[in-house]
Formats: sequence, C-alpha cells, structure tokens
Amino acid sequence: MGGGPASGLLLAILPFPEPTHVTSHLRSRFPALQITYTNISLADSQSAAAIEAAVPSHVWQQVTVLVTLFSFPPDVFGVPNLELVHLISAGSNQLQGQPLWKDSDVTITTSSGIHGPQIAEWVIMTGLVASHKYHQLYESQKKRVWERGSEYKVRDQVGKRIGVLGYGSIGRQVGRVAKAMGMDVVAYTATPKTTAESRRDHGFIVDGTGDADGSIPSEWYSGLDKESLRKFLKQDLDWLVVSVPLTEQTKHFLGEEEFKVLSHGGKRPAYVTNIARGKIIDQDALIKALKDGTLSGAALDVTDPEPLPSDSELWGLENVIITPHISSTAEGYVERTFKVLEQNLELREKGEKLINVVKRERGY
Repeated sequence: MGGGPASGLLLAILPFPEPTHVTSHLRSRFPALQITYTNISLADSQSAAAIEAAVPSHVWQQVTVLVTLFSFPPDVFGVPNLELVHLISAGSNQLQGQPLWKDSDVTITTSSGIHGPQIAEWVIMTGLVASHKYHQLYESQKKRVWERGSEYKVRDQVGKRIGVLGYGSIGRQVGRVAKAMGMDVVAYTATPKTTAESRRDHGFIVDGTGDADGSIPSEWYSGLDKESLRKFLKQDLDWLVVSVPLTEQTKHFLGEEEFKVLSHGGKRPAYVTNIARGKIIDQDALIKALKDGTLSGAALDVTDPEPLPSDSELWGLENVIITPHISSTAEGYVERTFKVLEQNLELREKGEKLINVVKRERGY
C-alpha cells in the first residue's frame, strides 16, 4: 500500500460504544481520513439484515480501512475500495474461509501484542492459585476458620521449567514474568528461530513488556509436526502454557500421547494452561489425563466448545480452574488496539512495511 497522507473512509464496526477520545485523536492525527463508527452486537454481526441496516450500501462502497472483530456473512457487502482490514483480536481465524480471505489480496492486520500484559497476569495468577492451594484457604476464609492444615505445603516456582508453546507476544510476556520468578523458560515456535534476528519480536509491543530480542528462553524448539512437538514436550517441563493460534495444523495439537510425553508417562505430572483456543487440545484426552494423574492440573480460559456445557466433567475436577474466555479483557484494551492501527496508518503514510500483517498461507 503506497505512501501519502491517510485518506478515504475508515469504518469501525465493533461490539462496543465509540471510544470518542480515541477516534477524536485519530481524526486529529489523520485529518484526510473520514472515520465512521458503528456499534453492533456479536449476534447482529452474523445477520445480513442487521449489517445492512447498520451500514448502508453506499458507505461500504467508500470504505478503504475496516476495523472490526467480526466474521461477516459471505457476500453481505461489496467493498471495492477496501485496502486494509484491522482486527481488534490477536487471531484471524474468524475470517478464514471467507471471500475476503480466499479471493482477495486485501491486507489484514491483527492486534497481536496488546494482550500480553493482562493474559500473562492471568496465567501467573491461576498458576499460583493452584500451586499455593488458594482454593482451600478461601474456603477457610468463608467459614471464618483460621486453618492452615497439614496439607498446606508449597513449592515455589524457582528453578522450575515452563514451556511456552507459541512464543509470540503473549508467550513472550509470560516468559518475562516467569523468568522474573526464577523459572527456566523454554520456547516453541512454528518456524525455526536459529539467529538473533529471527528471535526478535517485530510486532506491536506494549512498553515495558515482552521479550523484544528473544533473549529470555534458554532453549528454542519449533515445528508443526507431532515429532517436533513431542521433542519439546520431553524437556522436563513443569508447566506448559499453550498460546499458539488455531490453524488446521494446530487443531488437537495436544492429545493423549502428547500428555504422556509431557509427563514422562505420568512420572512427572505437569500443569497445563490454555489461553489460546479450546480446539488446540483434545478435550476428552485432557479430562482423562487430569483424572488419572498424568497431569497435575489445568487452568483453562478457553474450552471446546464455548460456552462450556454445564454437564462437562471439567467443571467438577478439583485440579482445574475455568474462566469464561476473559483473560484478555482489561482496561486499556481499546486504546491499545487503536494504537496498533495508528502505528500502521503512520507506516502506511510512509510507504513502509506494516506490523502484525496476517500471512494467509500460515493462517495467522
């Protein structure tokens, strides 16, 4: 996308009211760019009639930049002048299979990089809740009982190994915090990271977070095949954090055999945290491993399906923490996602390479 001042029409169609302080800043920064904001619900985003009512056809004809979260019904609108789609999510799987994805070369960018701080805090919080047996302490508090209990023995995280399956922006912040706690960090990526330059983070980074130069991990592993994955899982990991995007290659990436490899046949039960997508894990295999002691426990912000049915065994397992896909929710989310967009609009003006560009061939 060539250089020059940002112009045309930016349409933001999102499931929350217009953040006027943010859009006012963009209008000031890019005066030649017209900005139209539409608030529709997630349910309405899947209704052709609702979309057509919210955004008239003549507006779609003018759109050059689309900011959204949604996967729209196919052929709901024609957008002949569309040049850039900015997703406020870290992933882009909602667009895969759509005409926009398959039949166009429109640039798609994501908000990867904005979720690291809050998700990393959720990862560490839930991990410590489990390792410090906070559930028991909270139950005692509710009963107004000063009760330590003979079973309250805690092994801190110093010297333990955490494997980060998907060392992207979120994984890098998990690695940063884990390293500060005295843990050894092992990284896994889809493609090899054998040079200092390849290990750098070239995406959006929240100031003071992450691992920009990739110096934190003591070891790096890579691949999209099960053999490479299992080699990584054999590295005496105490804690496995799943943060890979959902693609055809990563669907059910972790199953019964992988959990056995991770735990060395149950001799070293590991803790598993999933903040990615539920379908990356074979959920039946996960439940089995949690029940038979192959795994010591799990913290799940994502499940398969979502919402998790009330009759799922996961709800009743004492070694499982479940939250309703909220680990990325935080104050400042909206400001950060529009900051990514602003940075890309600035790069676009200069005719320079954008950040967080989706590579369709790899799925993210």
